[in-house]
Amino acid sequence: MLDLDEQLKLLGPQVLGVLVRRGADFAAAEDAVQEALLAAVERWPAETPAEPKGWLITVAWRKYVDMVRSADARRRREERFHDEPEPGETENADDTLQLLFLCCHPDLSPTAAIALTLRAVGGLTTRQIALAHLVPEATMAQRISRAKRTVSDRRLTRLGDLGRVLKVLYLVFNEGYGGEVDLAAEAIRLTRQLARASDDPEVAGLLALMLLHDARRTSRRGSDGSLIALADQDRSLWDTTLIAEGVEILQAALAKDRLGEYQAQAAIAALHADAPKADETDWPQVLEWYDELLRLTDSPVVALNRVVALGEVDGPLVALRALDELPADLPRLVAVRAHFTERAGSLEHAAELYADAAHLATSTAERDHLTRQAARLRQGLAG
Repeated sequence: MLDLDEQLKLLGPQVLGVLVRRGADFAAAEDAVQEALLAAVERWPAETPAEPKGWLITVAWRKYVDMVRSADARRRREERFHDEPEPGETENADDTLQLLFLCCHPDLSPTAAIALTLRAVGGLTTRQIALAHLVPEATMAQRISRAKRTVSDRRLTRLGDLGRVLKVLYLVFNEGYGGEVDLAAEAIRLTRQLARASDDPEVAGLLALMLLHDARRTSRRGSDGSLIALADQDRSLWDTTLIAEGVEILQAALAKDRLGEYQAQAAIAALHADAPKADETDWPQVLEWYDELLRLTDSPVVALNRVVALGEVDGPLVALRALDELPADLPRLVAVRAHFTERAGSLEHAAELYADAAHLATSTAERDHLTRQAARLRQGLAG
């Protein structure tokens, strides 16, 4: 049984989707829904309505109509919104999916789409989103407000670009686990909703990928908060239930024979999850999947990850030669070069490369990890 806060968090995006589908301006509709939710908090503890969603739709729509009537364009808009539509098939459906597509509109930047998705579809407060992104609440409020204005004249007449929605959800997931709000968990929750409404195998592939990565969360950092590389993680800490669910979802997606990049990434994650020990990883299969993924995306980042698998299969010297063919400014390239230089036995040069990679790191955790690798080799050389 959901408590009141959880119930309203679930219903809020659905009600907003109904209002926007009816033709309401996005920003004003969101304000109306918030007022309806506040009314529910005040009234429902004493008497919960028989149809909570219908109650919220009715209250939110009336508040929206009041807003429209008080606006400068009252006469023009009243002709459109004066009469409250009878509830129909649209209102009885879950409009969260359509709302998600609107929040991921191509006119929005990725950062704006993430913020608006978490606010309108995820049901998070502006303060929670700001804390998760380590920015002031006022800054996040402005970002969300601009995003609302951007999509305010868009209508939920048809679904948009599924690929962009998946990209935004994956970006939310990769924001991480820190702070008051677990963005990874939010991304999984939203992707589950999308998967229930879509039979596209790429949606299932993304959900499987998230679950397989999330299964390793407790082993990713040490007690001091430091990063732990995949090869060094305590695999007994991995969540086998999440792994089993992820693999099952992935197998069903692959059976549809419509391979996409998220399915390929999930297949790679599944191979890592299947290995009881790091040295038992099926690297030849991992390399084959990276070949497929590179064919699908032609991404330099994928090409770099493929080199890691290549080095595990054919050795560090082959990997180092392959790195020479990639763009020199590719993120993490120097760190990968340091790893295989160490594997090749050139420890002093590897220590220098680890230090260089630390200066190029884009996060404090990654920088500290690479600095420790450089210190480890230097201490060994000094000893």
